[in-house]
Amino acid sequence: MLKDFDLHTIVRLPNGVFAPYHEHPDQSAFLRPLPSDRRSLVLRAAAARRSEENYTKTQPIQFEEFAGCLEWWQAREENDRAWKILAKDLLEYNPDGSLKAVNLDRKNPNAATDFEHLPPEQLVDDILKKEQRITEIIGDIKRLLAASA
Repeated sequence: MLKDFDLHTIVRLPNGVFAPYHEHPDQSAFLRPLPSDRRSLVLRAAAARRSEENYTKTQPIQFEEFAGCLEWWQAREENDRAWKILAKDLLEYNPDGSLKAVNLDRKNPNAATDFEHLPPEQLVDDILKKEQRITEIIGDIKRLLAASA
């Protein structure tokens, strides 16, 4: 389909939108019949109501939660939740050149570093640096208190 259609927008939906049938995040793809610049815009549609919880059959996503997405749709400009990616970069090929998959799950290049996916060694080093800085600050406070006494 990507050879004949322009995949212009992918809207990522939060976990549980189609629960109980499917518990994982989903994506809706929007195509137009004539290829344009072949650049796709990806929008992560964040849940406005329950950012920490999944949607369920009894607590489904509400229309009002798409207000930000609908507002963005008018201009479709890049921002911290929407970015462009070449359509060809979504395609994965087998060694023989045949199409293996279309991978719509791309990381947001504008997002802050996701600390839960950093290597454990780096997380430990970062924690140690912060703890050392805290110890220095506490020492400074202790010296200031002693000097003022």
